[in-house]
Amino acid sequence: MTIYLDHNATTPPLPAALDAVRETAERQWANPASVHRPGQRARAVLERARRAVGRLTDLPAREVVLTGGGTEANNLALHAPFAPGVETSGALVTSRVEHPSVVQAAEALALRGVEVLWVEPTPEGVITVEAMEAVVGTRPVALVSVQAVGHETGTIQPIGALRALADRWGAWLHVDAVQALGRMAPSTWGGADMVTLAAHKIRGPKGIGALAVRAGLKLRPVLRGGGQERGIRPGTQDAALAAGLAVAAERAADGGPDRYRALAPRRDRLEEGLLTLGAERGVRVEVNGPRGANRAPHVTNLSFAGWRGPELCASLDLEGVAVSSGSACSAGTAEPSTVIEAMLGRDRAVSAVRISLGETTTGAEVDATLAAFARVLVR
Repeated sequence: MTIYLDHNATTPPLPAALDAVRETAERQWANPASVHRPGQRARAVLERARRAVGRLTDLPAREVVLTGGGTEANNLALHAPFAPGVETSGALVTSRVEHPSVVQAAEALALRGVEVLWVEPTPEGVITVEAMEAVVGTRPVALVSVQAVGHETGTIQPIGALRALADRWGAWLHVDAVQALGRMAPSTWGGADMVTLAAHKIRGPKGIGALAVRAGLKLRPVLRGGGQERGIRPGTQDAALAAGLAVAAERAADGGPDRYRALAPRRDRLEEGLLTLGAERGVRVEVNGPRGANRAPHVTNLSFAGWRGPELCASLDLEGVAVSSGSACSAGTAEPSTVIEAMLGRDRAVSAVRISLGETTTGAEVDATLAAFARVLVR
């Protein structure tokens, strides 16, 4: 049986969420845009999901746009101030430690002529006010896009301070909170104009996410072809996936941060055990990212000198332990983690492994993982 320690890539779906998807697919399968009663029953499922996301993000339910996932929501957010035909006098400010769906969307905007300003992170992956001010200077800014919690290191960004900076610039603040929602306190993303969510990161189904937006902020569609989601995201919505999202978001809002906070001792024991193992086996092991309070309680990212991250992950997989060497959205490429490279350089990135615990992780699994590393590191 596999010990699953890749919860930042995706989480095991809640049985209740799976039940909701199945039951809705069987009973509320009508088109939610239809005016007849079957259609309206399907639409009621969408509205429940919207309310659940609004409660979880602390943004108005009526301003929640349902999307195909976190990647689409991030693209929608970055597109908003820079849509073709929109007069925008200002730059996009972001960093290379963001999720690929932000980095690559920013690169695409740059090819279109949008000024993109890349902020250098600290070695711990933090985007500081000082670094952001240094790269912006006196330029006008239209949008700031920052993760609440780093998807590879768990680094918590100073969103409150960045909110004040965005206010001073008269800019919108988009926060990718995919790794924070249901895991961290609302203050982690509080004050954002736009917040991104992905259902499968909170034990809901894949294929659905949301962009929650401050009232009064105008979004522009990336796709064309329908009036769904107030014309912002055309295409027939799936009530079944929305039902699973609703269940997952409701549970995440009820004690989610407490459940993840309880994982910190297990994460710390695993991390300390790996550092000790490295010293015993003659392998230099280093933690990538912060080790104090400025990190999510369930994530550790470590570099193992002399190993390539993907090879170490493959060796552990043969031992029955599932971890990753970077973002799941960048898996299958030969390149090392761009996040760790931006923070600490290529050598650390090449040998980096991310371990992310979840609600289902037990103490016995931590012990078994340490034993698996002990067997692998002698090879």
